[in-house]
Amino acid sequence: MISDAALLSELIGLIYDAALDPALWPRALEQACLFVGGSSGALFWHDASTEQTTVLHLFNEEPGYTKLYLEKYLALNPCFPAAAFCEAGLVYASTDFVPFEEMVATRFYEEWMKPQGMIDALGSNLEKGATHSSTVSVRMHEKDGFADVDARRRFALIVPHFQRAVSIGRLFDQNRATQAVLTQTLDSVTAAVFLVGPNGRLAFTNAPGRVMLDEAALLTERNGTLFAAALDAQRALREALVAAENGNAATDSGGPIPLATSQGRWFANVLPLTSGDRRRTGALHSAVAAVFVRKASPASPPPLEALAKLYRLTASEVRLIEAVMKVSGVKALAGLLGLTQATVKTHLHNVFRKTGTARQSELVKLIAGFHPSKRP
Repeated sequence: MISDAALLSELIGLIYDAALDPALWPRALEQACLFVGGSSGALFWHDASTEQTTVLHLFNEEPGYTKLYLEKYLALNPCFPAAAFCEAGLVYASTDFVPFEEMVATRFYEEWMKPQGMIDALGSNLEKGATHSSTVSVRMHEKDGFADVDARRRFALIVPHFQRAVSIGRLFDQNRATQAVLTQTLDSVTAAVFLVGPNGRLAFTNAPGRVMLDEAALLTERNGTLFAAALDAQRALREALVAAENGNAATDSGGPIPLATSQGRWFANVLPLTSGDRRRTGALHSAVAAVFVRKASPASPPPLEALAKLYRLTASEVRLIEAVMKVSGVKALAGLLGLTQATVKTHLHNVFRKTGTARQSELVKLIAGFHPSKRP
């Protein structure tokens, strides 16, 4: 039997390989389910402002149910939009938002989850913008049981690698396997990219990277070697590059490396190019690692998210508030949310109490005039 450590190492390598070969994502999701203890998995993108979801990759979900979810049941999912508000990297379960006894009373469960045998799911936002997020999810079916502490721990171990792989995957086009076209591709991305050989020697720098080296505020080039300007950052960068050179693809050197600057928050990520399908990319430049540098641009949360945090609203209450902006009346709200009128009345009562309003019209005015910087 394969040990957990070996399974985790194999899974991490597969996740990074999928960043360069998207055809491997279903297999990576399958291995993630095996490691975590779920039966199906998904990698998807969700936009709370337009209420649209794009499924990027799936494992073990029938296409018919995926089609139904996108066309009908996304709007009835009681975990959204609250799940989209979670900070990137945070692990959550569907039961964190909606207790199972409440979930079973929804049309979403009765018509979409139950026919598939699904009872719970673990998820994490890999990237999070003001209104959108990319998410990885492992779904628990009846035979798996609910997500327990061990399942959450295992899921948390792989989330950082999914985060980096999804980001990195957009930077490479493995179908263009010639050096000239790869160079053109890397020059066109917004992130600074450095391909680094043994001992930190610079093998390739894209256009944004060259600008960064010229400015020398974050990174510098000394005798053809890549250095971080700050001492702590240089120490972390050196450790990550040594691990990559040794072919240790599973090593997590502490996540993104912060690069000190007065110009904002910048982070470097190091991807080993010495194992799996990544070797083909590194071979083009005799590189052992790719270093990606991005600026973190925290945006103010949208009004609904800020309001939810300010008044400590539950996921069900957030959905209700969102629905109140579209229809009025208990009957119409129940139809839109796939809930009973009694449940809608309960949620309305709780929202009125928390927000200090007394009727739907007052609630609409509160939402319409709400700004994240406001406080009651």
